Amino acid sequence: MKLFYRVYGEEQHQPMIILHGLMGSSDNWLPQAKMLSEHYQVWVVDQRNHGQSPHTDDFHYRALADDIREFISEHQLTNPVIIGHSMGGKAAMNFAFVHPDLVSALIIVDIAPKAYEVRHDYIVEGLKGIPIDSIQSRQEADEALALKVADPGVRQFLLKNLMRKPEGGFAWRINLPVIERSIHRIGEGLVVSGTFEKKTLFIRGLRSDYILDEDRDAIQSFFPNATLVTMDTGHWVQAEKPAEFVEVVLTFLKS
Repeated sequence: MKLFYRVYGEEQHQPMIILHGLMGSSDNWLPQAKMLSEHYQVWVVDQRNHGQSPHTDDFHYRALADDIREFISEHQLTNPVIIGHSMGGKAAMNFAFVHPDLVSALIIVDIAPKAYEVRHDYIVEGLKGIPIDSIQSRQEADEALALKVADPGVRQFLLKNLMRKPEGGFAWRINLPVIERSIHRIGEGLVVSGTFEKKTLFIRGLRSDYILDEDRDAIQSFFPNATLVTMDTGHWVQAEKPAEFVEVVLTFLKS
């Protein structure tokens, strides 16, 4: 599958691939990518069923991991660093177990190597509740979404998936029906077995419950060379404190 991507930085720099989370896109990572591009050639991708990448009925971690392999091969990237947030982090972990030779280091943002109960069903319901065929403005969409999603910051993030159609009106960039049907699979634990021996950084948000203290042993068992850093953020670590996030990443990679 040919994924949409944006690339920043000089070709002679080591490549870095950034994978967004569920209902995100490459757009969410542009400030961080530009800062990181001073040191790396940064490839920010839209994963399948998101952003400007193709829609497909297959939406699970094996498919997402295969997409990473194909992307590295297509663009002939050598020893990339891979950063993944939430769903993107889980995809990166599964990929690294199968293809440890194709990645130099992992940075996993606010997700642990474990299964989660479905957390985003209320978000899907909220998005489905937006009358996409009749709304005339983003404000109307926001008002409809607010019935299910109270946090205005989360609504702003989600509504970046709205796009204006050339003929007028709005449509979704995300493949909402497939995401709804497959959302339980995004909560799955690691779907392949193995360990990743190379250096790995886990960054968690202090005010997030995605990586708990009791997850440390599991992280260490799968990633023996793992480091855990906690930032004073919620789940969207990189968006809440982008400059500090980039500093943490660069300090780790230079160590």
